Amino acid sequence: MTEWWTSLEPAMKVLWAVTLSASLVFVIQTVMTFLGAAGDGDFDINSDFDADMPGDIADGAVDAGAHDVSGHDATHAGGGMNLLTFRNLINFLLGFGWTAILLQDSIPSTPLRLLVAIFVGVLLVAAVMLLFKWLTGMQESGTINVYKSAVDCQGSVYLTIPGERAGAGKVQITINNSVREYEALTDGPALKTGTRIRVVEVISPTTLLVEELNSIII
Repeated sequence: MTEWWTSLEPAMKVLWAVTLSASLVFVIQTVMTFLGAAGDGDFDINSDFDADMPGDIADGAVDAGAHDVSGHDATHAGGGMNLLTFRNLINFLLGFGWTAILLQDSIPSTPLRLLVAIFVGVLLVAAVMLLFKWLTGMQESGTINVYKSAVDCQGSVYLTIPGERAGAGKVQITINNSVREYEALTDGPALKTGTRIRVVEVISPTTLLVEELNSIII
């Protein structure tokens, strides 16, 4: 191994070092991504899935029959589609490096080999970006539209809601057979933790207007 390394030209040593480093980071990113996805219960593609640090995990909607803290109905724009990202750099170096190494004997011409390696690196980046775009579309197709689904849903107060819209508390409601958590306001008196409520209006994708369920006059 030592003899092989010392026999390499300086340029090849640099290429091997960059390629192996990129491969290691790629493996770490992949493992951390899927470990995080398994832990969250949902494989939610985040707008910064480009991973400023290796293995960045999406701001997932934590469903799993418990909470979705912010509702996450806003579409995550961008995702892996941002070209200038750390993840895309790693993907490019991965495709470029291994192509240049594997074609060293097949393509003796260095300029031609570099052109092919650059092409493969760009192709790998494009393929991964398209994959993340597809995964994002899959995730968004299953996202709850809170404006259409939340009104009239029932639940309970999780954190006390001040009265007369003086501040926001939190509620947990059952929506599309899942328990989700949203910020909430009320026009009436303060609603304490545990109070049963009904959603009257959707103020924003993360905030609901609620009223005490027992206060409904039939």
